[in-house]
Amino acid sequence: MTPVEITPWHWIGFIACVLVFIALDLGAFHRRARAVKFREAAAWSVLWVALAMAFALSMVFWRGRSDAEAFTTGYVIELSLSLDNILVIALLFAWFRVPLEFQHRLLFWGILGALMMRGAMIAAGAALIHQFDWVLYIFGAFLVFAGVKMFLSKQEMVRPEKNLVLRLVRKIFPVAQNLDGQKFFTRLNGRFALTPLALVLLLVETTDLIFAVDSVPAVFSVTRKAFIVFTSNVFAILGLRSMYFLLVGALGYFRYLKIGLSVVLAFIGAKMLLDPHDHPPRWFQTEIPTSVSLLVVAAILLISIVLSITAARGKKN
Repeated sequence: MTPVEITPWHWIGFIACVLVFIALDLGAFHRRARAVKFREAAAWSVLWVALAMAFALSMVFWRGRSDAEAFTTGYVIELSLSLDNILVIALLFAWFRVPLEFQHRLLFWGILGALMMRGAMIAAGAALIHQFDWVLYIFGAFLVFAGVKMFLSKQEMVRPEKNLVLRLVRKIFPVAQNLDGQKFFTRLNGRFALTPLALVLLLVETTDLIFAVDSVPAVFSVTRKAFIVFTSNVFAILGLRSMYFLLVGALGYFRYLKIGLSVVLAFIGAKMLLDPHDHPPRWFQTEIPTSVSLLVVAAILLISIVLSITAARGKKN
């Protein structure tokens, strides 16, 4: 079957569906500020994964098995790398003592901003690769470096007072000391001012931007088709909120997860360096099939999670 050509209408239709889901989320299901319970987070996590897999299955019929495998692999890579992002967000919320009932609203607006930023990064990356395909080798080398750096780095430490963006914002705008409900803006001595929630939102956005520098090139190792890179990113980011509330209490048990993510980054970077792309293969180049990449990434994550759970149980005993 001849694959259906991706047109601007596919982009418009997909983005419109995403906006509808987002509007329903905040406007219908979470209109009032409240804490998200574990059971609700689990149900939403299952729903988002099911929707992603349904989208992958539909791609088999209108784009072919190859693109469906590329989407699934990109989705798994993006979702796995988001786990480290969840840890940093949890540390930020703890630092600013964000009440549980306001955390979903922060994640909602943070992820909406992340979608726009990543969309711009993917468009720029696709245009750059189309013009200069050797950029993929630079991406590959960067991912290997990022994987090694993550492997050697110590436990994440959150120091908002050293964040340059936050310090600049504090100099430009007055900031209220106390929360004003779930508002991001308030009045301080008759003047417009930011609330502490606005500062947390800013840090969530800058944190995601830093993580996107790794994750977006990682998905380009699987495919250079911007639509697949974008849709896999979107599905992973949309599921990030529910996954945060599902896993935040158990992140301390995943002691080997960071090592697993570092190996995933290094593997993806090596794949990008070894891939001949559009050039004839050389002696040091070989093409790693997408299905093999998916199995390798899934195996690395599974092993790191199993080892983490085993170590946690051993420590309890």
